[in-house]
Amino acid sequence: MLDFPNTLGEFLVRPLAAVICAGILGWEREASDKPAGLRTMMMVGLGAAGFTAAVFWLYEGIATSADGSRVDPLRIVEGVVGGIGFLGAGSIIQSRGSVQGITTAATIWVVGAIGTVCGVGHYTLAVTLTGYAWLILRVVGRLERRLYADQVNQRRESPPRDATPDE
Repeated sequence: MLDFPNTLGEFLVRPLAAVICAGILGWEREASDKPAGLRTMMMVGLGAAGFTAAVFWLYEGIATSADGSRVDPLRIVEGVVGGIGFLGAGSIIQSRGSVQGITTAATIWVVGAIGTVCGVGHYTLAVTLTGYAWLILRVVGRLERRLYADQVNQRRESPPRDATPDE
């Protein structure tokens, strides 16, 4: 069952929660000098929360109408996911055989989920998702860089694979 916001305050809090949670992840992307940073993530979270909150008005209006119309609120979520996927795809760049921006694209996708969850009013899940995503971006990112640096150093120290040993 949908949790209809019944006060103006609740309609103000839901998008604000999305902006704050998305801002945390946007700050991390900004601090990591990524192209989609603070403002981008905040806008994605706000947009997702806005579309999700809009579905409540649509659903409530149609559910109380006398003509018996049916509405599927999940279609709004599907549209948000598709649109955010398009934004994420735009952040992926292929250059000289390497692909960049996949983590930023994934972050945009997660921020869309956080915005959607805030639009529904499930703040505990939104904060949980934000915390997990921040840990992945910061802690796992640092670990990944350390491991990758070790692999790069090992490759530099070892002879090329096609080199033949001196006989």
